[in-house]
Amino acid sequence: METNGRWAHATSALSMHPKRSGQAIIEFALVVPILLVLAFGVLAIGRVVQADMAVRAVAWEAARAGALADSVTQATGQGLATGLAVADDYHLNRSAVQITVDASGYRRGGQVVAKARYVVSFGDLPLLGWASTPVQSVHAEPVDPFRAGVPVGAQP
Repeated sequence: METNGRWAHATSALSMHPKRSGQAIIEFALVVPILLVLAFGVLAIGRVVQADMAVRAVAWEAARAGALADSVTQATGQGLATGLAVADDYHLNRSAVQITVDASGYRRGGQVVAKARYVVSFGDLPLLGWASTPVQSVHAEPVDPFRAGVPVGAQP
């Protein structure tokens, strides 16, 4: 076997391999926790954005359904039912969804206000299981003049 040229370089590289391997393990151990926190952080942000869009849709649909109702009592009931249906469509956890529909302004030119609140939990994400954040939205929908239930010719 020849010890000069290409083979000599290969044997010297092999003799330094244990030192470089230890350095790589240390670097890996320092970088992995940071990468994991970043990865789970991106997942958490994605969940919050999705929940925010869902809560906005719940509030909008609940207020719209209430404004299109035929009476004050129907406005509250239809708004809540529609809001819960939309929350189910967005796969929100029903126990974490709170919807209120205020139909006290239900009259010609009035408005129905819906509020939706949802608590986003990160319990299934490692490193973030202790965290949760609330997301909420409020939407006021004007009542169409012909839906107010006021007979024609009567003063509002």
